[in-house]
Amino acid sequence: MSAQIQTEHFANALYTLLDETFDNVQGIYLDKGTSMFETLATISAAEASIPVGGQCATLAAQVKHVAFYLDVLEKNVRTQQYERQDWGKIWRETSAVTAEEWEELKTELRESYNRIKTLISDTAVWPSERHIGGAIATIVHTAYHLGEIRQALCTLKQ
Repeated sequence: MSAQIQTEHFANALYTLLDETFDNVQGIYLDKGTSMFETLATISAAEASIPVGGQCATLAAQVKHVAFYLDVLEKNVRTQQYERQDWGKIWRETSAVTAEEWEELKTELRESYNRIKTLISDTAVWPSERHIGGAIATIVHTAYHLGEIRQALCTLKQ
């Protein structure tokens, strides 16, 4: 016998976890004040431009990468076309940012995040494990990079 999850329950769980990750910590897995946008609000453009650990990417590149990931995911789900991506391009090309560029990157991430929420709202049926896995991976992937950003921030602020 097969048990099914109601789409509404799945979508609500995704919204809750995305909200925790990006905006409003509810104590599910983050500490108060540590969501993505709360964290990014504490970072200056100068700090976002420093390569972490000397050989790693900048915080700006981390943010650009998350936005790119969300955009690729949304496009893949909407078009059902899975094109090869140059995942290394952002790491190679995103380095120092001006204050204006830093604000634009944070706005780009906000817009990508909002499109993912719209995508979830527009999805009446989750047709396969691949789609469900992609939705869950959005949270996991972003949380990973949030951890990287927060860890780097600890190093930068010492």
